[in-house]
Amino acid sequence: MNQPFVYTLNPPLERNEPAYWFAFAGDKLLYSPDGPAPVPFLVDFSELALTSVRPHYLGRYNGTPCYAVELPDQASPPAGHKLAGLRPLYPRLGDDFFVLAGRAIQIIDWDRTHQFCGRCGTPTVDATTERAKRCPNCGLSNYPRLSPSMIVRITRGDEILLARATRFPQGMYSVLAGFVEPGETLEQAVEREVFEEVGIWLKNIRYFGSQPWPFPNSLMIGFTAEYAGGELQPDLAEIEDACWFTAANLPQIPPPMSIARRLIDDFILATS
Repeated sequence: MNQPFVYTLNPPLERNEPAYWFAFAGDKLLYSPDGPAPVPFLVDFSELALTSVRPHYLGRYNGTPCYAVELPDQASPPAGHKLAGLRPLYPRLGDDFFVLAGRAIQIIDWDRTHQFCGRCGTPTVDATTERAKRCPNCGLSNYPRLSPSMIVRITRGDEILLARATRFPQGMYSVLAGFVEPGETLEQAVEREVFEEVGIWLKNIRYFGSQPWPFPNSLMIGFTAEYAGGELQPDLAEIEDACWFTAANLPQIPPPMSIARRLIDDFILATS
């Protein structure tokens, strides 16, 4: 993030200063197309005359309190505001607010789906010393869910392997990614997913970086690797096409806010 964010569980004792409010109706964020801030900047969310289900304190961004708010799915935005998904809102939100909104929606979704104990069905309560939902009957605790996922840039000389998944927008290609299975190391997940999706072997797997990815609750762990052998054989159930590209003939690639794009941009810089 460009400005500091301090995670704090407990909100200010008195709500007497403006805060950023990340309010979601389903997976759509309430935002301001033209206001000074991309999300409501208010002392109290009730100023918008919207019904909120449950608010959650996130912490302070550059010294300013931040809250996540769940709205009814059919909420209507007030004057001067709209509702939209996070991906198309990136140009309006910018890096920091995109990350904060991603944090907010994951906490809202976790809270909404853990109102009852998964072991005995008893209504859960909020823990007081950590962000957790606890069962007062059997003691089971649940924390915000994270799903570790690997994402890898594979090169062969001055070429990069890009693939088109069946779920991608028309024409877009990206690096390969997949979820980590129980009992796997991250490197084993990289090797398995690549072989399953395109049928090749890798060498020199190296850590690149990571990114929280709220679609819906992934932690993307990025790697680089080199081609070690095999013929490209895409798993057509998931991959429509996979090809080797040079920096000069890249297809449509992911938008700038993704670690996939960072991996590709790093390849372009290294080969230019």
